[in-house]
Amino acid sequence: MLGATKRVPALIPRFLQPLRQLHEEIEQNIHFHKSKGQHILTNPRILDTIVRKSAINPTDTVLEIGPGTGNLTLKLLEASHKVIAIELDHRMVHILENRATKHNFRSKLRVITKDALRTDFPPFDLVVANIPYGISSPLIIKLMYETAAFRSATLLLQKEFARRLLANPGDSEFNRLAVNVKLLADVEFVMDVSKRDFFPPPKVDSSVIIIRPKVNVPDVNLRQWRAFTRTCFNNKNKTLGAMFKSKRKVLELLEFNNMAGLVKEQGDVCLFKDKIVGVLREGGFDDKRPSKLSIEELLHLLGLFNEVGVYFDHHGGVMNEDDIDD
Repeated sequence: MLGATKRVPALIPRFLQPLRQLHEEIEQNIHFHKSKGQHILTNPRILDTIVRKSAINPTDTVLEIGPGTGNLTLKLLEASHKVIAIELDHRMVHILENRATKHNFRSKLRVITKDALRTDFPPFDLVVANIPYGISSPLIIKLMYETAAFRSATLLLQKEFARRLLANPGDSEFNRLAVNVKLLADVEFVMDVSKRDFFPPPKVDSSVIIIRPKVNVPDVNLRQWRAFTRTCFNNKNKTLGAMFKSKRKVLELLEFNNMAGLVKEQGDVCLFKDKIVGVLREGGFDDKRPSKLSIEELLHLLGLFNEVGVYFDHHGGVMNEDDIDD
């Protein structure tokens, strides 16, 4: 009877039923942790579209982060030479390996049971992944700034987050993440994905995007660039004049440049401020807002600061724990 049935498969489109029923059975044995982003994509048409849009060659090695129960992994294994899957949850790994074995793909699958943010990625050709929402920003920055060259990354992300990556200068969504990714790559929208296509369903819809690293990237120190954009986009809608001429920012930059040995003598605060004001005025940036500047304009401004001895970073890796984009 209808009232005694917890779920009603007849209300689900026929092509969705097999994977949905499989994961209902899986959930009887293990619990999906929504707080860890364990929302499994169960729509085979979307899975097929993701694989097709990824343009996988039979000789490619694909990196998948957060494979979960392996719905996407099985299709990647079929299309590629090898899949490297990074999955921290041992329960998911067990299901994934069993499904790969059942489909005669086990020899093509390598599973790394570690935290994707804290492990070095082995060589790969492209990324295809349904990324857990909670690590989207640091993971994308890691791919772009701390990973060897790869061809593309096809990513399923929270819709609002994807819109930030797709944003351009002047858009309300344009932020530091967008400018840092677009310095090194082009971002393409593929499609939106309804929350109903996941099990268990998340609270928000998702989008698929493709990130393609640029062949030719600007000649800029990436540590300087990331520290500079962190400063600019901390208050992205403030004018650069109001931001950089504030007493707090002048003292912060003066202290940093002195501690780093970039200012040879203990600089007078007024003289150091004059340097900053001069750069902004001569470059025509005084009344400009970071959220409306192109990458080329931001690069130009950074170069002007460096020319007069104002720097924003001098050591350490490209990314650290307090250097995460919004």
